[in-house]
Order: sequence, then structure tokens, then C-alpha cells
Amino acid sequence: MSSVLDAIVVGAGPNGLAAAVTLARAGRSVRVVEAAPTPGGGARSAELTLPGYVHDVCSAVHPLAVASPFLRQLPLAGHGLEWVHPDAPLAHPLEEGSAAVLERSLEATARGLGPDARRYVHWMRPMVHAFEDVMAQLGDPLRLPRHPLRLARFGLRALRSAHAQARSAFRAPLARALFAGGAAHSFSALEHPLTSAFGILLLASGHAVGWPFPRGGTQKLVDALVSYLRALGGEVVTGQRVTNVDELPRSRAVLLDVTPAQLVGLAGHRLPPPYVEKLRRFRYGPGVFKVDWALAGPIPWRAVGCARAGTVHVGGCLEEIAASEAAVARGQVPERPFVLVAQHTPFDDSRAPKGRHTGWAYCHVPNGCTEDMTARIEAQMERFAPGFGELVLARHTRSPAQYEAYNANCIGGDISGGAMEGLQLLARPVASLVPYATPDPRLYLCSSSTPPGAGVHGLCGFLAARALLSSEVWRKG
Repeated sequence: MSSVLDAIVVGAGPNGLAAAVTLARAGRSVRVVEAAPTPGGGARSAELTLPGYVHDVCSAVHPLAVASPFLRQLPLAGHGLEWVHPDAPLAHPLEEGSAAVLERSLEATARGLGPDARRYVHWMRPMVHAFEDVMAQLGDPLRLPRHPLRLARFGLRALRSAHAQARSAFRAPLARALFAGGAAHSFSALEHPLTSAFGILLLASGHAVGWPFPRGGTQKLVDALVSYLRALGGEVVTGQRVTNVDELPRSRAVLLDVTPAQLVGLAGHRLPPPYVEKLRRFRYGPGVFKVDWALAGPIPWRAVGCARAGTVHVGGCLEEIAASEAAVARGQVPERPFVLVAQHTPFDDSRAPKGRHTGWAYCHVPNGCTEDMTARIEAQMERFAPGFGELVLARHTRSPAQYEAYNANCIGGDISGGAMEGLQLLARPVASLVPYATPDPRLYLCSSSTPPGAGVHGLCGFLAARALLSSEVWRKG
């Protein structure tokens, strides 16, 4: 290997590793440098509560990973990755004891939605058919779409606010709540434009590919990426914090799996002031407060259908979810937060001692919030799973400040790499034809602060590396 590396990647999250793999597959020499003792970024697992209980530290369920046109082409099964598909991807209970259950089958899902059964199938079928086209377009945004009319139909629906979309598309509480829960992954008030995109994409993904997770913990996905990268000749160095890009060994290019605030800190001196000022105007979104539990038994959901789902959205009806997300958008702490719950151990017994279980949950809070949300999250759990508290053997909590201390990309607890709304949903981190490139031709950004944004799909890193490979500076050496 030459003494001068082709590229150094700063940050070993899924996007940093995706960028490194893309370069290594192109025959380039690449080294990934990670500050933490282990690679993974927002995709790590650890024993957070008691010995033998494996918890996902941040991301836990991965529909966009199995749908990713980049990750799907990698031989990760040969490097230890096994996907677990729960009996149902998602459930959403209401307080009176019923639940909407998202099944892989459209028709099976519809049968549980009462008066919205036919309406759901009619409304969702074209969105499911468009899902592969949407993902393909995200993975190759400059190519002509194969089915432009499908994409156009998806796009027109995606423009609307989730609140308006739910009320116009469906008539009864169950279907409206199911859609609202998906849309709340936007981390935005559901009255905002474009929030429908999140609800449509996530519900469609459940039907198209499921909402699986790696057997043994999300870390297994990262471990597989690292193993494959090393098989290609790439390097991963952990425990090495970078505070200035000038500290790095010589390389032809540097790709940074960081947010704009860190880009300014690491390389602002190499960038023109107008560009730095644009980066400083980049907006960060709400934070999260997370609780992990070691449990004596499975979560005792009142609605029995919830036991079949790997993910459960706990937040009640459309209006209650909308009120919770609107409060966060105003900078207020919701009394009844919308809680995202993952229950892995009913489907993956490798994550806890025999007969025991884990629970994973977080809620949205204002960026930098200092409120302890443990009691409010557990009160929501008790509403929909009476007796839950009696099963708790141990708990581990993580506040927005603790998330930022754990992973510097989580500014104020924002796990999305910046607010995913308005123009910033599309123009990340600044408006540019090549958003991954910076004014310094040897510096590229490859984090979720670039398109297509948050999610464990690797597409930000893949697209950044592809842009670098086609750049004039790279071709000239």
C-alpha cells in the first residue's frame, strides 16, 4: 500500500463505513478513524442494564437497511449478519384495548382496521408499489426513474402534512393513529408540510420489506460492515479522536461522518467564510430521551396484537400524537409523549437470559432538554401495558446531553443529523448540486446531515464516496 492513503474517513457510523466500503470496492486505499472504543456511531449494542441483556444504544429496527439499494448489494450475510423478522412489523394500540397491526400483507392489515379496511388497501397499494422506485431514486438521485408516474403519485401525497393526510385518507381512529405513528418519525409537528412522506415511506416499507433487526443486536450490522471492509483491504482504527483535519495522516481526500457544527470545528479554517456561515445556520431538530429495561417477562400489552410486533408505537390516537409532537416543536415537554418501543427478545432470544426480556423505548423532547422523562415514558407504558412496572428488573436512561456526550453527532440529543423538515429535508447541509462536496475539493461530508438524511441505510456515505470518485480532483490525483 502506498504511504499516502487514497482516503481517510472520520467516523465509523453506518455512513462512514458505507463510504469506506464504496471506496475500497473501487480499489482505493482507505482508513476509518473512530473516536469511540468501538465502531458503530448510532448503531451500537451494549449491556446497559444487567449482565447478559443486550440493548441497542440508539437505532434498533431497520426497514431502511434491508431496503437500502447500497446495503442490499453487499455480502453481509457472509460476515455474520442475520436479519430477524418479527411476526408483524408494527403495532399501534389505542387506550380502549384495540390495536392496529401492520402486517406484511396489505389485506391482513386492512382486516384489523374496521371501516377503513377497503380504504387502506386502495390508498396504500400504489404506495407499496412505488416503494422500490423511491428507494432506488434515493440511492441514485440523478438517474431517470423507471416509473415516473408512481414517483409522482408518491410525491404529491408526500407533500401534505401528516395530520391533514390522516384525516382525509381515513375515517376511523385506528388507521389514523397507525399513519400518525409512522409520520411522527419525522421529529416534526404533524401539521407541517412533508410529514406525510415519513408515514407513507415507513408504512409502505413494512409491507414491502418488513421492519427487521439484526440477530444479537444492531452492532452485528456494524460488525459485518467492518468485517467486509477489512476483507477488501480497508482499515478501521478506534479510540482515536480527531480535533483538526490537519492532524490526519496524508491522504488524497478526507470524508467526514459528522454534522455541520463539527465540520466547522474540524475544518472551518480550510473553508471560505460564506460557506462556514451557511453551515452555522444549519438547524438541529428535537432530541430524544431513551430508556432501556431488563424485564422479568414479555411486555403485558392490553391489546394482544401488540405481542406479535417488533415495534410498538405508544401514543394513542392521531390527535394525542399530534399534540405531543406539536409541544416538542414549540420547545415544550409533552405530558403524554409519543413513545417508540422495540421488543426484540420475543423474536431473538440471544439478547437476554432464558425467560427474560429487554425493552427499548424513546420519546421526542426539545433539543437540549434537561427533563427526566423516565416517569412519563413508563406512565405511557402502564396505560397500554398494565403491570409493566412490576416486570422491570433494571433500567438505563440516556438524556439528550448524555447522547451528545456518547456520540458527538447527536447535537442536543438530535439523532437525525439535523432537522428533517422544510427545505432542510432536501437541501442538506446547504443548497448544492453536490451536497457532499465542500469548497475544499479534498474534503467531503458523508453523514446523515446530507441527502437522503437520517436512517441506517448507508446511502449518505455511499453517495458521498461516489461523488468523490467522479470528482475532477480525484481523477487528476
